[in-house]
Amino acid sequence: MNANGFFHLRIEIIRLNCGDKMIWKIQGRHLDLSRRAQTMGILNVTPDSFSDGGNFTGHDTALAHARKMIAEGAAIIDIGGESTRPGARPVDADEEIRRTIPVIRSLRAEWDGLISIDTMKASVAQAALDAGADIVNDVSGLTADPEMTAVCAGSDCGIVIMHMRGTPADMQENPAYSDVVEQIREYFKDRLENLKTHGISPARLCFDPGIGFGKSLDHNLALLRHLNELAPPEFPLLLGVSRKSVIAKLTGAELPSDRDAATFALTAMARMKGVMLHRVHDVKGNLAALRAAEGVMGT
Repeated sequence: MNANGFFHLRIEIIRLNCGDKMIWKIQGRHLDLSRRAQTMGILNVTPDSFSDGGNFTGHDTALAHARKMIAEGAAIIDIGGESTRPGARPVDADEEIRRTIPVIRSLRAEWDGLISIDTMKASVAQAALDAGADIVNDVSGLTADPEMTAVCAGSDCGIVIMHMRGTPADMQENPAYSDVVEQIREYFKDRLENLKTHGISPARLCFDPGIGFGKSLDHNLALLRHLNELAPPEFPLLLGVSRKSVIAKLTGAELPSDRDAATFALTAMARMKGVMLHRVHDVKGNLAALRAAEGVMGT
């Protein structure tokens, strides 16, 4: 058994004679994350998200921004109708559906790429999957809504399991861990085992440590230093650090729009630690950082 206790797991990763491949299975498709990292473009159709709240609340402006990110190389468009910034208050499901589903339907009608719904609500996830979404990205790790696991089990969607302490409304109130790296590693292990018992194939899972979601600066930095140790072996890790307040604390850049350069640096660093999926606002700049890092790595 290896150090993380996963030797016994049957990991559904496709292997070829030329070497191991990391494949994320999504709606019958396979996202190959073996050598080239990919980006998930952020599309917040919300009035109050921390970086771009109110910018893309109109249907046409949301679609235009999705098209821009696709043209720049985004492999996934992640659509969210409820802000999860620190201190954010919940939005009811009907409003979240009103904001997101028309955009998903329209984008699905013109693009065959991967669409993700960023939600903690089972009814929103189901509506999004019915409208053509491929991935459920749940910041609660499928724990906030007791029906979410069943919705995901009833689909063949990809699933992002994120770690969050508390809720967006209270998560930054004195977050405490005895060992943040070990505790998040164990959280991922527990979620993996739980979801397997509900009939969800491990090959459909991706993990996100939740930078800024119930973590202090020191917690975030510890996670960034140990990115290569967090996800269960051979599972993809998604990193969402784009324009977050951790960058403001490190650089003094108060405006989210001034944090892209530091985001690119962290993206390149994370790629060199094996992170193959990056949730970002600026697709073009982050893809350039990824390809530069991969050039240095020789991949």
